[in-house]
Amino acid sequence: MRIVVSTPTGQVGSRVVARLHRAGVRPVLVVRDPERLAPDVRHRSEVVAADLTDAVAVLRATRGADALHWVAPSLGPDPVAAYDRLGRVAAAAVRENGIARVVVQSSVGAEARGGFGEIDGLGLLEEHLDGSGAAVTHLRCGYFFSNLLLDLPALRSGVVASQLETDRRIPWVAPDDVADVAALRLLSGDWSGRTTQGVLGPADLSIADVAATLSDLVGRPFRAEQLGDEAVAEQLRSVGMTPAQVDAVVGMARGFRSGFRPEDPRDAVSTTPTTFRAWAAEHLAPALRPR
Repeated sequence: MRIVVSTPTGQVGSRVVARLHRAGVRPVLVVRDPERLAPDVRHRSEVVAADLTDAVAVLRATRGADALHWVAPSLGPDPVAAYDRLGRVAAAAVRENGIARVVVQSSVGAEARGGFGEIDGLGLLEEHLDGSGAAVTHLRCGYFFSNLLLDLPALRSGVVASQLETDRRIPWVAPDDVADVAALRLLSGDWSGRTTQGVLGPADLSIADVAATLSDLVGRPFRAEQLGDEAVAEQLRSVGMTPAQVDAVVGMARGFRSGFRPEDPRDAVSTTPTTFRAWAAEHLAPALRPR
């Protein structure tokens, strides 16, 4: 089985690669800078140096593939336009090379097809691959636990901040769980057509829930705080983000506050095992305890 993995150095892609190696597969890794891959990963893989925005390079890298794991990174001054472009590149390669199956890392909210900021770009990505002629599974992932690592200064001050109301619960998920689902889909040939699959973690969480868990783990108080959209937008503008980048970030929370209901319900398939408490105990709490 020839499986091509994009973004193999990412927090999900790298884990997908490890699972494919354990399954005895020698995957094709499409990466801009192969030196970012560990030597043992390079040894067990076929490595192709290519930029995912380069249609000719992606076409060449995916030739002969049976399955493709497509993760589109957020790029450039207009993230939604970048997802659109990357969707076109992937779909062209899938059609030209006759790739049978594609697993796409998408997000809860992509099904709305508008009103979700950056996630709107994933909706465009889904549409391009839906028209590629391949069997496609869109993994509609929850909010990654690991996003909290991007906000360590606030967390170290005892604040869990979000544009969402402090009691609004949404799906949260561990990157490891997303990689598990992606690898299983890639290795399975027993599916066809266009499908979506929720990857929703074990429970919906609010930032108040997150603050309570961190208080217990770290042994000091954390409080949940809702940030206004304009305050967040002003902060993003102050660090040089373009208007499109600002709207992409701020718009995601607007979508989740809109009364939206996910297309993929929480059930035995969409519920994944890693709890926030377990993830935070390993990855987050050590960075928040006094040194």
